[in-house]
Amino acid sequence: MADLVLRGKAIKLGDSISTDDIIPGKFAHLRSDLPQLSKHIFEDAVPDFASRVSQGDFLVAGRNFGLGSSREHAPVVIKMSGIGALLVKSVARIFFRNAINQGLPVLLCDTDRISDGDQLEVDLTRGVITNLTSKAKLSSTKMPPLVFAILKEGGLIPYIKKHRDFKL
Repeated sequence: MADLVLRGKAIKLGDSISTDDIIPGKFAHLRSDLPQLSKHIFEDAVPDFASRVSQGDFLVAGRNFGLGSSREHAPVVIKMSGIGALLVKSVARIFFRNAINQGLPVLLCDTDRISDGDQLEVDLTRGVITNLTSKAKLSSTKMPPLVFAILKEGGLIPYIKKHRDFKL
């Protein structure tokens, strides 16, 4: 992730989006074929998701995003679909960790002030979200330095390959 300021449109979902919503269990056999698996993202829960997302868009949701099993493939296919970051009210702890490991930013913020289709600008360094559609400014959680460093490298594996350690 080279860009520290991201721009895209909001694709808004609700509360309690599970890893089963993200990757329906009937596609578990595709786990070794991620490009094929990514074609089925949200297929049951949000059937038009794949046709709505463009590179750099934001997935915006409410509380308890990513609950359920700890499928690490869930954040992988979200990132592969083109989503640049997740903006949520709260997130399941294991999903958060898996997303960061895959280089997918997850920001906690009040998503009530973001509507589906709004154009957003997200400054990852400052933790500021600007809703370009409504002109509202929102604050989000700031990432700890190590998490930010992992994201800048594109995920945990690229970070470890480059730095060989967790020192900043």
